[in-house]
Amino acid sequence: MADSDKVYIFDTTLRDGEQSAGIGFTVDEKVEIARALARLNVDIIEAGFPISSPGDLAAVAEVAKQVKGPVIAGLARAAFPDVDAVWEAVQHAETPRIHVFLSSSEIHMAQQLHKNREDVMEMARAAVNRAARYTSDVEFSPMDATRSDPEFVYQIVQAAIEEGATTINIPDTVGYAIPEEFEAFIRSLPEHVPDMHKARISVHCQNDLGMATANSLAGILGGARQVEGTINGIGERAGNASLEEIIMAIRTRPDFMNVHVDANPAEIYNISRLVERSSGMAVQPHKAIVGKNAFRHSSGIHQDGVLKMRETYEIMDPDELGIPGGSTIVLTKTSGRHGLQSRLDALGIKPSDEEFQRIWDAFLEVADAKDEVDDRDLTAIVAEQTQIKIEDAWTLDLVQVSSSDHGTPTATVRLIGPEGVTKEDAAIGTGPVDAIYRAISRVTDTNYELTEFSVKSVTEGIDAQGEVTIRIEANNVIYQGRAADTDILVASARAYLHALNRSIAAAERQREAVTV
Repeated sequence: MADSDKVYIFDTTLRDGEQSAGIGFTVDEKVEIARALARLNVDIIEAGFPISSPGDLAAVAEVAKQVKGPVIAGLARAAFPDVDAVWEAVQHAETPRIHVFLSSSEIHMAQQLHKNREDVMEMARAAVNRAARYTSDVEFSPMDATRSDPEFVYQIVQAAIEEGATTINIPDTVGYAIPEEFEAFIRSLPEHVPDMHKARISVHCQNDLGMATANSLAGILGGARQVEGTINGIGERAGNASLEEIIMAIRTRPDFMNVHVDANPAEIYNISRLVERSSGMAVQPHKAIVGKNAFRHSSGIHQDGVLKMRETYEIMDPDELGIPGGSTIVLTKTSGRHGLQSRLDALGIKPSDEEFQRIWDAFLEVADAKDEVDDRDLTAIVAEQTQIKIEDAWTLDLVQVSSSDHGTPTATVRLIGPEGVTKEDAAIGTGPVDAIYRAISRVTDTNYELTEFSVKSVTEGIDAQGEVTIRIEANNVIYQGRAADTDILVASARAYLHALNRSIAAAERQREAVTV
């Protein structure tokens, strides 16, 4: 595409993003994020608000000194000390920019500035003129433009251009605009500002009504060729437009947007996680582009479609965004056999048809008990279901335990034995597991010695599966049993029965060998 169709990416994570409540980047963090932004290939980095503190001035200066490639900008109110402070910080950059802002809405002029329009116009001219004496790259923003009288915005924008502004940014400072309205406003600027052709139009949208990305794209459709935002959409109140959303919207829909960006999408995931760590602001799972669930598929119908052809349910390629693992099949109770088979294939597990059916049945039991069955859950299920199978003499039908810190643990078990006969009994023990094992011994009329008992959590969380491994001794022979379940007592009972059945099967084989 022609250069005129390029949209310049202006990142303000280090300035507006840092204004999120609870965030305060260190100098080192600012430099690290700025370097990552350079790898993302953004065009402009607004590194901070130098007049706000000596520390921020120093941080902006370090970014300007160390980060090469993007334009390095600093923010200044329409006041000479602010402008001077920005220049002190950004003068070290390969390409420095001074960004001047001043309120243009009646409510801001009256309540914040206590100035009239003439005063504000004079302040804007003076500040932009001073900035232009330092550098030829000056940006001007009439703050709260979308709640301002459009005629006054046109006048102050014209004045700023006359004084040397080369970028005019239209901020939707409080997230008030509606996309169609905002597009029309941006489109009106060249019609009402005589020198608008001498400056690039930029947009800066806040997310108070959840429309920051939509308004930013509408601004581009209206003629803006610079767009401002932050990584992960962090910022004041509800945040800013998310740059990763804007970048990928333009890349995904060039047919509609008819513009392009030079940003490198392969760096999006890494910088998103860097900003998440540095800011302490977690990315919500359903966040577009970079959220945990953005490329995860749980529905069986969706899984089947994605496995056959990724594009059936994905309009972007997660590999292009640098997302580890790409698309993910999430196993839940809504998943289908195709999804389970796909995960088994990915894990290198090739069960027989009979084993797969057992794995499927066990998987459904676990999936009904917890939100998500991950690879560790699945490995435990497979380990249990693909062990050398024996003809179980006894199977668990019910286990019920009563226990408290002042009572004696009591367990009731019901087992299905040889020829389908159901037997039930109860026992007390020193603990709930001991009571279960005593009850099983009563039902099966066995008396094996428990030589080892171990339990571990297969996954994290309160709905985690517990895997129980035991060893029992019968006739001087050790037999191992293992089972996994979200209920550790159920897993304990099944593990014991597994070992018991192995001992019974071994005794049966020995009798058959003697007979032969």
